[in-house]
Amino acid sequence: MVRCGTVPAFGAADRVAIDVTDLPALTVAATDPTPPYEQLRRQLVALIQDGVLVGGQRLPPLRQLASDLGLAVGTVGRTYRELEAAGLVESRRGRGTRVADIPPATSAEEAAPLRRAAEEFVRRAVASGAERPAIVAAVRQALDGLP
Repeated sequence: MVRCGTVPAFGAADRVAIDVTDLPALTVAATDPTPPYEQLRRQLVALIQDGVLVGGQRLPPLRQLASDLGLAVGTVGRTYRELEAAGLVESRRGRGTRVADIPPATSAEEAAPLRRAAEEFVRRAVASGAERPAIVAAVRQALDGLP
């Protein structure tokens, strides 16, 4: 059982709780300045990246999730479209929206040396006077030059 709901402006304790599917709790806070579609998108991205939602798992239909969260269907539709554009979900008529098969993410421990190297490169580039577009272009050129 899962709880979904909108957190009304008068407090998180007054959350609307509705059983939906096998999804973990999804909430949209009316007091959060972040648009509702983005709040929902961030939660779903985190669930996919953390492996809570796995490849092939079906997301609730747009109308159902919108109703459960007290949102417009277009708001949930925008969330699903953005997830699809990012390659995290696939939508097909008659099959619904399902989590895409995504290779496992690199663990934070494995990514740490790469991140440190990237940060060092960026620090040196900025110190030499390079601006963001030039730094990004240099990284792309370096990647394109690899076998």
